[in-house]
Amino acid sequence: MQIEPANITVRELINGYTDQQEQGVRGYGGKLDIRPPFQREFIYGDKECEAVINTVMNNYPLNLMYWAVREDGNYEVIDGQQRTLSICQYAVGKFAYQNMYFDNLKKDETEQILNYKLMVQKCIGTENEKLKWFETINIAGEEHRPQELKNAAYAGTWTADAKLYFSKTNCAAYVLAHDYMNGEPIRQDYLETAIDWISDGQIRDYMGKHKNDASAEELWLYFQNVIAWVQATFTVQRDAMKTVPWGRLYNQYKDVVFDAKAIEKETAKLIANSDDDNVTSQSGIYQYIITRQQKYLSARTFPKSMKQRVYEQQDGMCPHCEARGNGRKYEIGEMEADHVKPWWEGGRTVEENCQLLCKDDNRRKAGS
Repeated sequence: MQIEPANITVRELINGYTDQQEQGVRGYGGKLDIRPPFQREFIYGDKECEAVINTVMNNYPLNLMYWAVREDGNYEVIDGQQRTLSICQYAVGKFAYQNMYFDNLKKDETEQILNYKLMVQKCIGTENEKLKWFETINIAGEEHRPQELKNAAYAGTWTADAKLYFSKTNCAAYVLAHDYMNGEPIRQDYLETAIDWISDGQIRDYMGKHKNDASAEELWLYFQNVIAWVQATFTVQRDAMKTVPWGRLYNQYKDVVFDAKAIEKETAKLIANSDDDNVTSQSGIYQYIITRQQKYLSARTFPKSMKQRVYEQQDGMCPHCEARGNGRKYEIGEMEADHVKPWWEGGRTVEENCQLLCKDDNRRKAGS
C-alpha cells in the first residue's frame, strides 16, 4: 500500500457536491466518491456535526482522512466519511451552526472555511489492500459494527442493493418489521439480522456467494415471508417479540400448521404468569410455543446464592431419590435447581419454589 499525503481545501472538497439516489454522494469536482458501497450511512447527530464545523471555523486540525485511489484516477473515501459529509452538508445549507447557516456568514468567515485545509492520505493499492487498511484504521473513532466491515469485504452490486432494502432510515425492512425487531437500519442491524436468518448464521459465506448478484431480491422476499409468518402465527404484537430469532424458527417450522387462536391464548397465559417484565425471558415464551423445548422457559435461573441455601437445607439429598428409597448425599455440582411448581404453570423463581434434584432426576422431570 502506497500512501501520498495531500492538503485539500474545503473549497475543493465541496466543488460539485451532489447527493443523489442514482449517482450517490460525490464531491471534489465529481472525482470523490464520498459514500462507496462498503461505507455506512450518515450517522452523525447535531452535536457531532457542530463539533466538526466548530473545528473548521476555529482552524483547529481535524483528524487525518483517507482516500483510496481508483484505477480510473478518481477517489473513494476509506475513512472520514462522517466528517466530510458534515462539512459538505453545512456548506450547502442542510443545517445551521450556532443558528447561522453558511450563506448567512460574513465574507471573511466563509473564506476562512473555504480555505481550511483538510489533511488527506491518498492510498494506492489493490482492492484487498484497501479493504484491509479500511479495517485497520477503523479500530478508532466512530467504531464500525461487524456488519459494516462485512459490507466492506463483500462490496458489490448485491451489497449496494441490499442496503437499499435494509440500511436506510425508514427503509422497507424497518417499515415492515420494526415491531418485531430491535436495532437501527443505518447501523446495519436489520441487514445483519436478515442475512443471519437466511444463512443460519453463515453470514460471510452467504455474502461471498451472492456478492456479484444483480440484486438482493432473494433476501428481501425471504425477509417478507418471515415477517408474514410471524404475523400469522402470533396475532398480537408485544415488545418481547423484538428479541426472538424469528428467521431461525421460520426456517425450521414454516411448514407446520399452527392454531393462531390457541397460540395467542397460551401466549397470554404465559405472559400473565411472568413474575417480572424481563423481556429476554418473555421472548423465550415464543420459542417454547413453537419448539416445545422447555429450555426456553428455563431462562429464569435461580441465583447461585439461593441454590447454595437450598442445597444446605436439603443436606445435599435429592428428594426424588429419597422418595424411591435410594437416597444419597450429592455434591452441589451434581445437582440442578428446579422449580417445584413449573414456571410455565405460574411457578415463581423464588426460594420457596426451589428444590435441588440430582441431574438425572431433573432431566427426567424436564422430559416428562
